[in-house]
Amino acid sequence: MFPFEAFAPVAVIVGSLAVGGWIFTTWLRIKHGYPLENSWGKAIYPQKNEEMVERIKLLSQENAQLRAEIGSMKDRLAVVERIVTDESHSLNREIERLRSPAN
Repeated sequence: MFPFEAFAPVAVIVGSLAVGGWIFTTWLRIKHGYPLENSWGKAIYPQKNEEMVERIKLLSQENAQLRAEIGSMKDRLAVVERIVTDESHSLNREIERLRSPAN
């Protein structure tokens, strides 16, 4: 019968060496400028091309438009909150003032 207690330290050592070797080869690739790859050989970080630069530009413009729209929605929400939280008699006075003809 094989003693499993003697096998455990060997398995830990082999596993540690495998992880250490992977870390070392990755460090060497980074140090010497090789592109990092995933397990299927595809580059982890894509290289920039004109299509990506244009896409980033369009997304930045859309982001600016959405931020402006959110700003205007915040302003409108502040007005609605003021109307809702305002006391009813002052709101009624303001409505009646707007209904009355200007003198």
